[in-house]
Amino acid sequence: MTTRLTHLTSQLSNPNSNFNSQSSMASSDIHLYTTQTPNGIKISITLEELGLPYTVHKIDISKNTQKEPWFLEINPNGRIPALTDTFTDGEKIRLFESGSIQQYLVERYDTEHKISYPRGTREYYEVNNWLFFLNAGVGPMQGQANHFSRYAPEHIEYGVKRYVNETRRLYGVLNTQLEKSTSGYLVGEKCTIADIAHWGEVTSFSLSLTSPSLTPELGGRDVLTKFRMGHGGFLGRH
Repeated sequence: MTTRLTHLTSQLSNPNSNFNSQSSMASSDIHLYTTQTPNGIKISITLEELGLPYTVHKIDISKNTQKEPWFLEINPNGRIPALTDTFTDGEKIRLFESGSIQQYLVERYDTEHKISYPRGTREYYEVNNWLFFLNAGVGPMQGQANHFSRYAPEHIEYGVKRYVNETRRLYGVLNTQLEKSTSGYLVGEKCTIADIAHWGEVTSFSLSLTSPSLTPELGGRDVLTKFRMGHGGFLGRH
């Protein structure tokens, strides 16, 4: 697995992988509202991989900026990341939830399918499988593991074990997929939004799972080492 994950990280960090579409950029006016969290950075990484110009608005979640009325007009759920753009009709469009944003960006701007596959192909649907696997499984379960292990006001052993073990199980599924891959990517022969979506969570894995005894196959620092960035570490990692 080490070889697979090292290859994945190397390819994600390749500066030559950026897609640059002049026609798409000319009609875009992308504003990204985010901060440097595992969930927040995946959109800026996606934008950088697509070579799109965008304006970053860093949201101070420690001050609950994401709960202010102006932000709720963009994302009524009051969470980062969120994004606005000028849509094809000339009006502003809002996007929220990271998976939805990533799908919008590749469907509109990735016309050469640098980090996606053509709609209707087997690979297109397989990318969606892993994107939803991250957003419905790894992300929320690892978030709860992190909370109960590090931030809960009182130690609740059941909560710690429940979410740490579930995160471990999900990483086992991820591991199995990467072991079967001949390219080192989750789907096909290239990096896609599915790989980018997982990157932030995997690099913060050791912060969430503080007990190596609970993660014998994918113990904290080992996973972090496998997904270590190269080349200065993604331009999009704000």
